[in-house]
Amino acid sequence: MLQFTPEERAYLRERARWQPQVLKRLADDNEVVLAHPLRVPETGIATWGHYYFCPRHGTRLIWDRHHPHQHRCPVDNEILSGEPYDGAWWRIMNGHNCRAGYQLALLWMLTGEPSHARRVQDILLSYACYYPDYEEHGGIPCNGPGKMNIQTLCEANCILELAKGYDIVRETLSATQQEYIEQRLFRSAADFLCRQRQNQLHNHEVKVNTAIGVLGLLLQDDQLVRFAITEPYGLRWQLQHGLFDEGLWFEGSTHYHFYVLQGYFDWEKFARCTPWSLMNDRLYEKMLDFPLTLLTPDGTFPMINDAVSGQNQLHHYDIYEFAWRHYHKPAYAAALNRIYQHEPRDNLDAFLYGCASLPAVPALATHRLVHAPDAGLTLICQPEHQHGLLVKHMPFGGEHDHYDYLAITLWRHGHAVLPDLGTTGYGAALHRQYYKNSAAHNTLSVELTNAPPAVPEVRVLEQTGDGFHLGVAVDWRKAPPRLPSFSLPEWDQQAWRDIRFCRHLLVNEGLVFDIARIDNPHCKTLYWTLHIDGERQAPQQGLLAEQAQPILLGGPLALLNNLSRCEIDGAEMRRYRTITGQFTLWLVGKGIVYEGTGPANPAITDLSYLVLSNAEPQMSILACYALDERLHIDQMAADLQDDGCEIRYRCQGKDQRIHVALI
Repeated sequence: MLQFTPEERAYLRERARWQPQVLKRLADDNEVVLAHPLRVPETGIATWGHYYFCPRHGTRLIWDRHHPHQHRCPVDNEILSGEPYDGAWWRIMNGHNCRAGYQLALLWMLTGEPSHARRVQDILLSYACYYPDYEEHGGIPCNGPGKMNIQTLCEANCILELAKGYDIVRETLSATQQEYIEQRLFRSAADFLCRQRQNQLHNHEVKVNTAIGVLGLLLQDDQLVRFAITEPYGLRWQLQHGLFDEGLWFEGSTHYHFYVLQGYFDWEKFARCTPWSLMNDRLYEKMLDFPLTLLTPDGTFPMINDAVSGQNQLHHYDIYEFAWRHYHKPAYAAALNRIYQHEPRDNLDAFLYGCASLPAVPALATHRLVHAPDAGLTLICQPEHQHGLLVKHMPFGGEHDHYDYLAITLWRHGHAVLPDLGTTGYGAALHRQYYKNSAAHNTLSVELTNAPPAVPEVRVLEQTGDGFHLGVAVDWRKAPPRLPSFSLPEWDQQAWRDIRFCRHLLVNEGLVFDIARIDNPHCKTLYWTLHIDGERQAPQQGLLAEQAQPILLGGPLALLNNLSRCEIDGAEMRRYRTITGQFTLWLVGKGIVYEGTGPANPAITDLSYLVLSNAEPQMSILACYALDERLHIDQMAADLQDDGCEIRYRCQGKDQRIHVALI
């Protein structure tokens, strides 16, 4: 057995005697396989789990083992049938089988109960029977095909779980059965995965390499291991080329950052005692350290790029239990202590890889400033009030990018009043029609199209008293370096030609000033968007009258409802009712203001949208966000010149003036 030494197995069996709840959880979590006849597809009919979402609400459907042709929406109980849902049902069934192939093997290792080993044997032998004849099928954008499933990534994930189980129960199988499983299932899968591994930088290739490397160890095939670990595009190459200087995975999403780490640590659970291990290369530590500095005022990670709701939570006990045992860094124990404030420490990873107890260490801190210039993130926080501002000046991140250059997220009293929505299941229409678009973020869109790849730059970062001034810019006249990662060209190069966008954020005594200047030499229609997690209050006296005629916008903003419009040439104020009280913002600019409501995430509630549009050669905007509800502002004006912005406002009855240099 590769995963556990004889001493570790003996220790875990003893530990199971005084932690019987772990055994119960293993049985309960695999009840769908353990307590029913085995259900393995005889042909390659499984597709993609991302199809298993309601097309209207963007919520995950309810899966029922007994109803492979009935799929229920949890919002309105509508029953969906046919494709793509039936194929996605089989993908989930494969996932249950393969997980049980590993976890029931663990249950046998811990208890010696023969029935658990027999069920794992049945799973392995059944897939070995059918696997060589599964037809290749695919069609997922930017993804290779699968056999058991529809994409190479899912293939690798399932095969890896079966390999983990086989490593544990191999001694219970006859020599004939071992040969049958190794040749028909694992050798066939290894050959397929090697053919499908792409020469690109991507989280998929990490997972595919992990599966190939583990199969190489099981099959005692060093050529497979070298292909997966040391050759170009293997695990070491991905680690060396896929990280920003600060340690964030290049795809930008913290979800995919941890997804990649899960792949690497799956490898290390087999390889940690071999010369193939990467544990001492120190790059894992950078990946473990950096995200812990990015915890936002609501205790989550930023919802950047592709991340489904909930994937931005700090819940990665599987990663930090393994990391704490190996590296013993206090921050990893602090991360675990924080996780276990909300759930008991009775999970499988704590049992298998965790230390007996966690030390009392200083809690994870919310930093006042986290500036990561290479990763392109700046997080400014006021921990005493749970306020925060995140500015995304990240370079293009490939397939999972959202084309939202210089987008902001704003937290007020621990709640994101200007949120980043992330996305929904990738097979749901709302993913590409709405969430994955420039115009569905708190930033600029040109002609309601997506921004082409670019590399923003930081112009200025300075402390101003108790606050900070950040200036960032992006110039589409400059071609970005080529990223060796597959992606769909979902942007409009012509619309964004020669556009320059500069944004300055000044955080100052309970106020955030947001200054934007866009050079628009070809007079394209610009849309500067804010979406507010709150309900707009009645228009205030003195605001320009809104036109009541029906209005429709295009692109992702075609999903907006209750649209109104008014012309602006100066300053306007808006108030919104949020869960943390009244939120006030001022807008100074010239053009047409559109307001309405649009989908939140999930799309069962709405956000308020405020969009300023014009087609002038240069667009200048000042927005002011009041984080402190006690600050009463009754006047706002701005004079934007090429080299600076003069802001004048009346707060608490006193005239105030701020000059911001626009470098």
